[in-house]
Amino acid sequence: MAKTGMYVGLDIGTTSVKVVVAEYVDGQMNIIGVGNAKSDGVSRGIIVDIDKTVQAISRSVRQAEEKAGIQIKSVNVGIPANMLEVENCQGMIAVSSESKEITDEDVRNVASAALVRSTPPERQIVAILPQDFTVDGFEGIKDPRGMIGVRLEMFGLVFTGPKTIVHNIKKCVELAGLKINELVVGPLALADSILSEGEKDFGTIVMDLGGGQTTTAVMHDSQLKFSHVNQEGGDFITKDISIVLNTSFNNAEALKINYGDAYPGRTSKNEEFPVDVIGQSEPVKVDEHYLSEIIEARLEQIFDKAKQELTAIDALSLPGGLVITGGAASLPGIVELAQETFGVNVRLYVPNHMGLRNPVFSNAISLVDYVSNLTDIYHIAKGAITGEKTVPVKEQQMEVTYESPEVEEDYTDDVVTEKKPGTFGKKLKDLFGNIFE
Repeated sequence: MAKTGMYVGLDIGTTSVKVVVAEYVDGQMNIIGVGNAKSDGVSRGIIVDIDKTVQAISRSVRQAEEKAGIQIKSVNVGIPANMLEVENCQGMIAVSSESKEITDEDVRNVASAALVRSTPPERQIVAILPQDFTVDGFEGIKDPRGMIGVRLEMFGLVFTGPKTIVHNIKKCVELAGLKINELVVGPLALADSILSEGEKDFGTIVMDLGGGQTTTAVMHDSQLKFSHVNQEGGDFITKDISIVLNTSFNNAEALKINYGDAYPGRTSKNEEFPVDVIGQSEPVKVDEHYLSEIIEARLEQIFDKAKQELTAIDALSLPGGLVITGGAASLPGIVELAQETFGVNVRLYVPNHMGLRNPVFSNAISLVDYVSNLTDIYHIAKGAITGEKTVPVKEQQMEVTYESPEVEEDYTDDVVTEKKPGTFGKKLKDLFGNIFE
């Protein structure tokens, strides 16, 4: 059955908050509204100021409402990979009905059995993803409902996150006057959305170069096997330019966008441009090769840290190579530099939707794409966490005319605000040991 309905994705990023409204008609995604507002309340992917984050969400939502001509009441929100953990889970129950026909209630009960675990008080369960079921010893069943059996087993994955991060995200969305439909694991949604079935099955690395941090994820056997967060991103490149050239952060960002290249071999020392230097009455001439060397130094550091983690699990041997996306991935020459550093095939992912052909929107688009593909089995199993007794209906926003207040600022593809460097985030566990086992 073709997907239909309307979905809203909310990406709370370090540099900006993005909202994407997508309408599905006969299974085809159409982006009908976009919002993008500066994010002053987020640092290194974590909400540090609730009021400022709420304001950014509200501005971004108003922009999306104005463009889509609807009123947004609920959203699907991404959870960052910071300190996220994922484990295998398994549950088994006896089928409850007298006829021994497996029902929704049985699926929900076996999911509840799989969640019987000791969760530290500072953490909470974010999501459970059923992988397959076993009915009376018959394995590999994706949907056991309607089958006859005595014993039902479920195998899946359970994601847990810090209560502080999850609570702050929920609080900001609620204070913005919105309801959360789904909390989505960001790197899982991104990899699932931008990779082909073959890439997900045989194994591929996805690198999301954001403003405040870089997330590297590994998909293999169509499952998220590994993820690592490095607390460096595009903002750090801009700050390096600002410090080295002794210019303001805003000027440094403009230089990066207008003249920046990640691969010095593509640039020339004869091509110069003026730079407003603090303390100088006249602009100073700087060549594009020197600027490229500043950019390359930071990116090499980001890539080297990711390479160490990937080498430790032998992920660079996966046939799918590396796919790069995210706001900082729009720098020219980044593919060449990544190929030279990692020694694998590298491609850049850019959304192909009209008006959104910029990798800065990859995460927001992936949220709606991922949620639109969630199955009834997922929603039933989710009831083991939420306590819901029925399969949640995928809520669709009514398409209505909506007169929003004057938009405070138009969205742009590149919105950056200065952030301070952080330390390494905690990586996810390698779920199954070596990914080739």
